[in-house]
Amino acid sequence: MTMLGRATRNAVPSAYRGVAIAHLDAPLTEQSLVGYFLGRESYRRTRFIVARGPGDETALLHVSRDDHDSLFAPITAVEVLALPPESAYVVAPDADTAVPSSLAAVAVHRAPGAKAVVVEGRYRHVNFILNPDPIRITVLEVVPPRPAKLADQVQRLLDVAEDLVPMVVDVQATDLGELATEMTSPTYLMPCRGSDATVVGAQVRYLDERPPREDWVLLGCDRSREIHEWFYGDVPPGADVCPRKVAVADGSAALAKCCLLESSIEVDEDKIVVPWGASMAQVREALTLIARAREPEWSAV
Repeated sequence: MTMLGRATRNAVPSAYRGVAIAHLDAPLTEQSLVGYFLGRESYRRTRFIVARGPGDETALLHVSRDDHDSLFAPITAVEVLALPPESAYVVAPDADTAVPSSLAAVAVHRAPGAKAVVVEGRYRHVNFILNPDPIRITVLEVVPPRPAKLADQVQRLLDVAEDLVPMVVDVQATDLGELATEMTSPTYLMPCRGSDATVVGAQVRYLDERPPREDWVLLGCDRSREIHEWFYGDVPPGADVCPRKVAVADGSAALAKCCLLESSIEVDEDKIVVPWGASMAQVREALTLIARAREPEWSAV
C-alpha cells in the first residue's frame, strides 16, 4: 500500500491514461469499493480508479496488480484515497487535465476544501489532484498596460507546464492612474508611451519621447529618475513604482520585475526578480526557482 492519500500533497498522476472511470450502482463505501474491485481484472496501465456512484457520488482509489506484464490481470491491492464526502467531480471544459496547475486552479476555485478533486476537462479527459495545496505566487506588477505582461506570461506558462508543481497566481498591481491621484499635479511624466497610461483631468507626458521640460510629477522607478537626470539635469518629485520594492505580507512566493536588471535573475529574501521585459524562458526559470525553493521533493505520482 502507498499511503498516498494521507502523505502526499498536490498528488497528480504523471499520465492521466493511468486513470480509469468505473460506474457502480451501490453506495460508495470503503467496504463496498474494496469488495468490488479486489480480484477484478484491470488494464495494465490502470493505477487509479475514479468510482462514480448513485447521485453523482465520487470516490478515488489506487489499485495495483502482481502481474505487470499481461494486458489485463487481477487487482491484488486496493487503497481508498478519498470517499464521497471528501471528493468532488468537476466538469471544466477549458482545463487541460495534463497540467498540474490547471487541476489546482479548478480545485481552488471550484471545489475548495475537497481532498480529492476529479476534473473532466478538455477533450473530456479525466484526471485528479489529491490533497491540493498549490504554491501561491504573487506577481508584483504595474498597470497599465493590461493585462499586466509579467502576470500574463506566468499564467500562460502555467497553463502548459506539465512538469511544475501546482501553482496558482495572484496579481498585486500598482495602478499608475490611482497613484497619480495621491500626488496632485497638472502634468505627469510616465516612463514610456507603451504603458498608454492616462490621468483624468491632467496632461501626461512620456519619458521615452524626451518631451520639453515641464513642471511635472514623475511616476517611475530608479532607472526613470536616472534617465530624467541625464535628459534634464535634475530629479523631479514623484512616486516610486518599482515592483521589486513592494512588500508581500501573506507569505506567498513573490515574483517581480526590475528594469535595473539587464539579463540576470536575482533572488531577494522574499521574492524572485526578473528583468523588465523578461523573456518566456526567463520567466520559466523564475518559476522553476520558486518550485525548487517551496516544493523541492514534488513530482507527479
